[in-house]
Amino acid sequence: MSYLIWRSLLSASLGLSVCTWVHAQAEPDVDGVQKPLWEAGLAGFGLTGPAYPGAEDDVGRALVLPWLIYRGPIWRAADGTFGARVVKNPFAEFDIGLGGALRASSDDVKVRDGMPDLGFLLEFGPRVKLNLMRPSNDSVVRMELPLRGVFEFNSGVHYRGLAFEPKLTYDKRNIGRDWGFSGSLGLIYGDQQFNQYLYGVPTEYATSSRSAYTAKAGLITPRAQLTLSHKFNKDVRFFGFTRTDFAGKGANSNSPLHLKDQGTSVGLGAIWTLGRSAVFEEPLLK
Repeated sequence: MSYLIWRSLLSASLGLSVCTWVHAQAEPDVDGVQKPLWEAGLAGFGLTGPAYPGAEDDVGRALVLPWLIYRGPIWRAADGTFGARVVKNPFAEFDIGLGGALRASSDDVKVRDGMPDLGFLLEFGPRVKLNLMRPSNDSVVRMELPLRGVFEFNSGVHYRGLAFEPKLTYDKRNIGRDWGFSGSLGLIYGDQQFNQYLYGVPTEYATSSRSAYTAKAGLITPRAQLTLSHKFNKDVRFFGFTRTDFAGKGANSNSPLHLKDQGTSVGLGAIWTLGRSAVFEEPLLK
């Protein structure tokens, strides 16, 4: 019974993490308009890109799933995370929450043949968002500073280390004709344990073409992303994004699992809102 409860909680956490990520792509994160306390509907997206920064092989994923956004004053599933918002004012926000990533099997990545699969990843930890500038009423320049523990779900739950992902973002709600724009530049750092998970080759998995390797802590990759979204009507939004990793700048670019210095991911998706609250969200601080 406890196993079924655990599996249900895991599935719900993964689902909400994906929902908030999809919604974050479909709607630029700019304050200034009232939003419903909750929204629910269907979301669908497809993406393709490197299995991890520096991978030579691309993996593709497509999902259609129910989605839920909840904008409570503290507990929230919105803005790209699922968790608790502790502080919110016009200049800064502090939250603690979850983010997720889809898995990649060794069958998808030839250089990892015979090695353990990369499982579903959930990141949990604090994030600070600093509003640096408001160029206009519907745009914002922001610095995000998330520090999160990384947990792998693959035949159990395994702690895989820490990730720090500072990111400078620009969001504009409407660049014309109900098109929104988001752009970001960031860096992804991992501690030794997380980088070992991505790039390390234990001795028992070394081969004639894949030497043993112990990863170092440090930069995983610089990352740039551009996202366009379109509000077709009040219930339907479309989005597309492109994201490029410059993993050749990373601390473990000499790993035998690192074969490509630059890789680009692209994705398309849509959300369809089937219901929303008549009550609007309340700011944490007025």
